[in-house]
Amino acid sequence: MAGGHPHISTGTREHKFGVSWGEARQLYLAHRDSRWLAWRGIGAHLGSQIFSLHPYRQALTRLASYVKDLALEGIQLDYVDIGGGLGIQYTVESPLVFARYARTLAQIVRPLGCRLLIEPGRALVGPAGVLLTRVLWLKQNHAKAFVIVDAAMNDLIRPVLYGATHAITPVVRNHTARAQTRRVDVVGPVCESADFLARNRPLPAVEPGDVLVVWTAGAYGFVQSSNYNARRRAAEVLVEGREFRVVRQRENYDDLVRGEQL
Repeated sequence: MAGGHPHISTGTREHKFGVSWGEARQLYLAHRDSRWLAWRGIGAHLGSQIFSLHPYRQALTRLASYVKDLALEGIQLDYVDIGGGLGIQYTVESPLVFARYARTLAQIVRPLGCRLLIEPGRALVGPAGVLLTRVLWLKQNHAKAFVIVDAAMNDLIRPVLYGATHAITPVVRNHTARAQTRRVDVVGPVCESADFLARNRPLPAVEPGDVLVVWTAGAYGFVQSSNYNARRRAAEVLVEGREFRVVRQRENYDDLVRGEQL
């Protein structure tokens, strides 16, 4: 079992992914001499947001034993794929040091003479993206304070789907406002109680019109966005040094109704 949330764990019998080694071994052997299949590798994926070397070491050691078993049966594999799942820092997490991760995997796979495939995905693009959102209104319900913004659960569903925590700060640093920090819910305008980007989060004093940054949104951000509540998806902007360009146009009303027969 590995992964930061039940919805992003994939490596046990309770999950829909993969097959057991017993089933896999039968498949390898049954099609050993097939005209149509050429066995090239074996792979596993444990989950996401992993911060320990132990599950990788355990899984890759097991895969290595399978490679050796198949070699004794005359099936020589060229590739071993240990998947992805490297955790990144959203708030206070401590990601694995890449060098230690690489050394651990190399020690196990090198004696096999196979190529090692890894899928670092989130570890590369997660910290590279942010979601910008503008404050629309401030609301107070007795002791509960809300900062209502123009981004919503359709733009970033991770907080409600995974219980994910993304750091949120104003774009412009205001040291005076920072001294007035209070706990708020940062929520969107969708008609759902689940429409929030953060709950009970310390945030400096902000005003309508201020822009907030939702950090570390480069992975599972835009790709999981939707048009729920007839909301148009945001533009995507690529920043390179001091230059920037729009790489995906903001959707408009025509985009919403393009597939409908009116």
